[in-house]
Amino acid sequence: MNTTTFKDIFKSSFLEQTTSFSLVDSLIGLLVAFAVGLFIYVIYKKTYSGVIYSHTFNIALIVISMATALIIMGISSNVLLSLGMVGALSIVRFRTPIKDPMDLVYLFWSIVVGILCGAGFIPLVILGSALIGLVLVLFVNRITVENPYLIVIKYDHMEVEKTLEKLVGNLSKKHTLKSKSAVGQSYYENTYEVRLKKEEQNIINLIADVDGVTSAVMLSYDGNFTA
Repeated sequence: MNTTTFKDIFKSSFLEQTTSFSLVDSLIGLLVAFAVGLFIYVIYKKTYSGVIYSHTFNIALIVISMATALIIMGISSNVLLSLGMVGALSIVRFRTPIKDPMDLVYLFWSIVVGILCGAGFIPLVILGSALIGLVLVLFVNRITVENPYLIVIKYDHMEVEKTLEKLVGNLSKKHTLKSKSAVGQSYYENTYEVRLKKEEQNIINLIADVDGVTSAVMLSYDGNFTA
């Protein structure tokens, strides 16, 4: 016959889970997640090539690594908690747009680091992050890609177009007319995509000096934004 004692009444499952919790392992995992997140922070800052550097986004990479590790540690020993966590996270919607594909790479890297640190794969995290950081530094900073320029030219009479076409062709390695517009007989606008020769960086000044040209603007173009 089973008898219920005073101790059984106040027995708490929370205390049982606390005894199986390893404070040392969790602390090591969080510290490694922070250290690798700080490494990601440095790599991101070193390889960033966009227009406006976001310090808050870079800090978020560290926090994402640690928070993900914390989640994995919490759900690793409890199946019910893991199912509840999946359900809770499935209703979260992130509205911040990711404009640069490289930002998505760093976000995924931070999440992977957090998952592996939470699961205890510390050597794999360190080795993998070191190799990823080396690849990013090598390919982003050492290998240069020749981005084209967009030149927007406004002029006031039709005869200027032939002169502009010849001038742009002589001063660039390759050029393409991307758009052309006309308003009446006194306003014309052409947009060229050009790849310049190194010695012809003053092309915009030469175009502006042509008689009939009212304005000339040159923009750097990488396929995602103009600056």
